[in-house]
Amino acid sequence: MRTLYYSWLCPFSRKIRILMGEKKLDHKLRVEKPWSPSDELLSLNPGGNVPVLIDVNEIIICHDTAIVEYLEEAYPGRNFIGDDIYQRAETRRLAGWFDELFNAEVTRKIVYEKILKRHYEQAQPDVTSIRAGLTNIHKHLRYIESLIDVRNWLAGDQFSIADISAASHLSCIDYLGDVPWDRYPLTKEWYARIKSRPSFRSLLNDNMPGVVPSSQYANLDF
Repeated sequence: MRTLYYSWLCPFSRKIRILMGEKKLDHKLRVEKPWSPSDELLSLNPGGNVPVLIDVNEIIICHDTAIVEYLEEAYPGRNFIGDDIYQRAETRRLAGWFDELFNAEVTRKIVYEKILKRHYEQAQPDVTSIRAGLTNIHKHLRYIESLIDVRNWLAGDQFSIADISAASHLSCIDYLGDVPWDRYPLTKEWYARIKSRPSFRSLLNDNMPGVVPSSQYANLDF
């Protein structure tokens, strides 16, 4: 049985969980506290970061990008990166947008400050940083609106790792109730389509100890 080491509000772990669900790859989950990684996790990845995947052949893959590329090659079937060189470039560009820019400008400023900082630094949240994240999210939601206005999915006609990456980050923010969905109807409709996919179901059951999810988090008719 495959094993995926993950953490509750880690968007990169969520990305792999969704992708494995889309590829219908059976696996078990091992939750980790990234601020206090287990010896088992450190033996697999000395950096102590998640996600880490142990495949059925006992191959160990660390880092979400490496895992995505591995799963695409090891289990081709449905392609989530793109069928031609241009589509793959656009998909990777948008996945990078959310995994790098959105993560730096929004996810870390909201999720890290509100939830994780007290574990990592034993420090109180920086209210200024949270406010910046809540402001920055509008730029990204407007960008999603502009893409969905002319495309079926973010990178084109097919659901791809670009959509998975974006939804993974937004799901963490949505867990805390900080996504202003009503101001961005096209983005809300796009996210609702992803939220309704079977691969997303396990995320909606997440419940981080001590952090109650927002009322609309698991609601498909939010």
